[in-house]
Amino acid sequence: MRVGLLTREYPPDVYGGAGVHVEFLARELRSLVDLEVHCWGEGRTDGVLRHRSWPSLDGANDALRTFSVDLAMAAALQGRELVHSHTWYANLGGHLAKLLYGIPHVVTAHSLEPLRPWKAEQLGGGYALSSWAERTAYEAADAVIAVSGAMRDDILECYPALDPARVHVVHNGIDTALYRPDPGTDALDRIGLDRSRPYVLFVGRITRQKGVPHLLRAVRDIDPAAQVVLCAGAPDTPEIDREFRELYDELSRVRDGVHWIPQMLPRPEVIQLLTHAAVFACPSVYEPLGIVNLEAMACGTAVVASRVGGIPEVVDDGRTGLLVDLDDDFEAALTRALDAVLGDPDTARAMGEAGRERAVTEFGWDAVARRTAGLYEEIGEQA
Repeated sequence: MRVGLLTREYPPDVYGGAGVHVEFLARELRSLVDLEVHCWGEGRTDGVLRHRSWPSLDGANDALRTFSVDLAMAAALQGRELVHSHTWYANLGGHLAKLLYGIPHVVTAHSLEPLRPWKAEQLGGGYALSSWAERTAYEAADAVIAVSGAMRDDILECYPALDPARVHVVHNGIDTALYRPDPGTDALDRIGLDRSRPYVLFVGRITRQKGVPHLLRAVRDIDPAAQVVLCAGAPDTPEIDREFRELYDELSRVRDGVHWIPQMLPRPEVIQLLTHAAVFACPSVYEPLGIVNLEAMACGTAVVASRVGGIPEVVDDGRTGLLVDLDDDFEAALTRALDAVLGDPDTARAMGEAGRERAVTEFGWDAVARRTAGLYEEIGEQA
């Protein structure tokens, strides 16, 4: 089957979980279907076509610029037999291709605009456009893939016009040959970490969704022997960037061993940091699945995460980490959970080993790709 895969992010331009998902899904799908990837950027190489927004829209609202990329993608999809789009940035392109060429459209839901009202800070009136594009694509799609059971529930709640039979759960995956414990420490030394002290690690974007301000307040009161490493960049807005910097400065004044890494690190360095962390922290307020938790588990590290969305489908509370309820006591509970792991290295080690085993046995990308290709075939037969 000739499939067009539409995405904003694709290597080397990957900054979030959706981009990681598409990267590995595409890699595995290439042996199963005739795959052509359409993404943002410039140029064409090895079955990857990159598209940029129209120069005449430079300086326009980001949603309008996105739609111009979607139009370019749709125009380039002639000859494809099915189109599969990821995130609202590409959903409209998939919907237009469905209408233009009469081909099935599959959508993978990584997040939902109705559940991310803070995006209005970033997009302004463009948030109404992104919400319209997502709703239009979802309600007309031949199939919607949810990356977790919790995500499926959210989709059907947000878009009740959808036939539940068209919404399928295919969990995110992890490459456990790539994400595995790395005994090397050169990345730690380059950053300046004290290898005699444990550290709490966060990896993610500076966005409301990831709950970074909650973590910055929670780690103020953890064991003073612990270091804090924040691999945090790509702020959504100047406002949240300013809030993060103020909280970081405040945290740095009250405790030592706080390290902020704003630039995107090479994957091998991230794997080293994940491997040697005493605990990985995921304080998200909204998370359809939380692929970064899988990455930490695959590297043999215990996870402390918020009990939201699909995270409980990944982090086995008490076995591979600890889950914290997102309520009025969230930050204090986050402090207690982090201290519980930091204070019991033997249990933390056992959690890390169990997390690695769970990642290997339940979340392999080959299985994800096979299930996705099977859905393509099923949809194609119905078309």
